[in-house]
Amino acid sequence: MLAHPTSLPGGRLGEEAYRFVDWLAKAGQAWWQILPLGPPDEHGSPYRSASAFACSTDLLAEPDAPVSRRELAAFSERHAYWAADWEGFAGSGSLADQVRFEREWSALRRHARSRGVRLIGDIPIYVSPQGADRLAHPELFQSGEVAGVPPDAWSDTGQLWGNPLYDWGRLRMTGYRWWVERMRRTLELVDVVRIDHFRGFVSYWSVPDDAPTALSGRWRRGPGRGPFDAALAELGQLPVIAEDLGVITPAVSRLREELGFPGTFVLHFQLGAGEDPLRAPADRVLYTGTHDNDTTAGWWAGAPPAVQSFALRRAAAAGIAAGEPYWMLLRLALASPAGVVVVPVQDVLGLGSEARMNTPGRAEGNWAFRLEPGALDASVAASLNGATAAAGRLAGASFT
Repeated sequence: MLAHPTSLPGGRLGEEAYRFVDWLAKAGQAWWQILPLGPPDEHGSPYRSASAFACSTDLLAEPDAPVSRRELAAFSERHAYWAADWEGFAGSGSLADQVRFEREWSALRRHARSRGVRLIGDIPIYVSPQGADRLAHPELFQSGEVAGVPPDAWSDTGQLWGNPLYDWGRLRMTGYRWWVERMRRTLELVDVVRIDHFRGFVSYWSVPDDAPTALSGRWRRGPGRGPFDAALAELGQLPVIAEDLGVITPAVSRLREELGFPGTFVLHFQLGAGEDPLRAPADRVLYTGTHDNDTTAGWWAGAPPAVQSFALRRAAAAGIAAGEPYWMLLRLALASPAGVVVVPVQDVLGLGSEARMNTPGRAEGNWAFRLEPGALDASVAASLNGATAAAGRLAGASFT
């Protein structure tokens, strides 16, 4: 289930987060996927966080809980690579907030593990232009060029993200230390991590920083497997999902396969392209949709008749009766051979486009979706549990 903590009633890590974990267990779900946990930007985006290491204090259930000097000293010692940089950026009291977050998150994670629910995190490939990471390590980033992607399914002019690009040569000279520490920190918080825009490690879209759109960008060579080899050498096996959507070349697929990372499919995209989800490879994570997609109910409402007919035929081939389209498509995803299926919480409830989390290329009006209290009730849990059992997935899926 894909649901950021901000989408829970209350939007914090308190009782509602524990209730959500309990609901996932009742619904037969083994994985809870979240978005990045860093402090969001002024628009609420967790993908332009002020830190690649610090966590958002907006999520705290008890923001005024006392923190001892011993706790502060222990935290600073454990996180010596980045703690002082964050305190210098965020000011007095910022490390105490991180101690509070670690305390609350660790307790929630222990509860999740006791209920058989594991956590999938998210690493955005880039950092914020004005964040602590660039200020603390300016030598690790380029100047004059910024990040984006060429024209794609979301935009005819591409996406001009504006994030600073890495100086991969300088990072290589450091043994990719910054990336190793970033992976270490993230894997302290979650069981598996999805790396956003994995294709950027093979080649990335570089745009002049004064360009009005991403159209004037160009492909430049990325670091390949270097950052991952460095992390493997120090951290051991990397439980990573490679988000390999977009313009995917044979070189991108080859790198993913060499590293042994599962890739990603999106059911909306598959059906729109006439690709059979019942033939999805087992080494994939199949999403009905992601945080960047319309909800499944909203997507279906705008899907061409030919795409709807194709989806109905594939569902029938899997023995899935037609009915509510969002539920039929959820069951079709579960029926695929993909090793893991992830469903946004909006899709379990059949919510329309008004519940969409993010529209890429639009700065305003995103990241605000929040569940109504009680929306995830026992009947929804029973229905999802039944669909999961019918697909033979109740035991939980593995990424190995």
